[in-house]
Amino acid sequence: MKILKICSIILSTLFVSSFAIASDMKVGFIMVGPLDDHGWNYQHSVGIKAINEAFGDKVETIYQENVPEGPDAERVMTQMVLSGADMIFATSFGHMDPVINVAKKFPDVKFEHATGFKTADNVSTYSARFYEGRSVIGHIAGKVTKSNKIGYVASYPIPEVVRGINSAYLAAKAANPDVEFKVIWIFTWFDPAKEADAAKTLIQQGADVIMQHVDSSAIMTVAEEAGVFAYGQASDMSEFGPNAHLTAIINGWGPYYVKRVKEAMDGTWKGKQETFDGIGDGMVIIGKMSDKIPASVRKEAQDLADSIASGDIHPFTGPINKQDGSPWLADGEEADIGTLLGMNFYVEGIEGDIPQ
Repeated sequence: MKILKICSIILSTLFVSSFAIASDMKVGFIMVGPLDDHGWNYQHSVGIKAINEAFGDKVETIYQENVPEGPDAERVMTQMVLSGADMIFATSFGHMDPVINVAKKFPDVKFEHATGFKTADNVSTYSARFYEGRSVIGHIAGKVTKSNKIGYVASYPIPEVVRGINSAYLAAKAANPDVEFKVIWIFTWFDPAKEADAAKTLIQQGADVIMQHVDSSAIMTVAEEAGVFAYGQASDMSEFGPNAHLTAIINGWGPYYVKRVKEAMDGTWKGKQETFDGIGDGMVIIGKMSDKIPASVRKEAQDLADSIASGDIHPFTGPINKQDGSPWLADGEEADIGTLLGMNFYVEGIEGDIPQ
């Protein structure tokens, strides 16, 4: 009895960070970083709040911040299940194998994994076509840069990040044939100090527009201090750089979370589902555009976003060669979903190598 009591105390202590006290269903979330990162993890917390607003006390939501991508994720999810979680959302790419491992142990629990590609009878995946948004901000970058040098702070060399770099570059190059991309990989999702250092290095190398695929607002702060431009990542970050902030790619997770939780409640949820939505579906949102962007460019960017949303324009439409000059897409040909999901190459014109 003492052992059971101790376990109960440990579990209740771990999950004091809950948004609601529930009765019908318990839904857990694990985050790779802190909820107050003002970026990726924060936007998932916005999605959690959407669940609470939609279902009230019928659904209890619990979460754990700063869950590393590895064995610790298995421990946290296992504890969530033992605490009564009926459904778990894991929100970072490196949570993929831990999700699959825990799902095997608890076949009656429903699992959702963001940005991954492995599914099971009780595991589905979801991600957004972030590359669509990066095409829009790439166009803006190509138009507003004065130095013709655009910096890009990248996290890990996974297909999602490589897709974004390629998409942004192609759009920037189409808008400005003289543009150059400089990419720095920092091998972390959230480390404000590393992010800031990388941004400073890019600025020293002449970049006057900085893009990022990392989670904090540190780069925006650096850009504001240096007098260059930057973009919000996953969330609006204008409060950290009112002069630097051009716009943001905002992740709209809320509707998806509400939909999937509702399906779990009414018995229509299915595993092995792969969701990959974009601007047209509302999962990728282009934030408010700054007046620092010329009006004509704002219109071009909005027209591009609208055309991508309607399907009239695909960011990866040929002719496009790979970095080594070999043909990839013929004139008018659009990239297939398989190549996009597994993208491991730069397009022609980007310098440097993708780290292994």
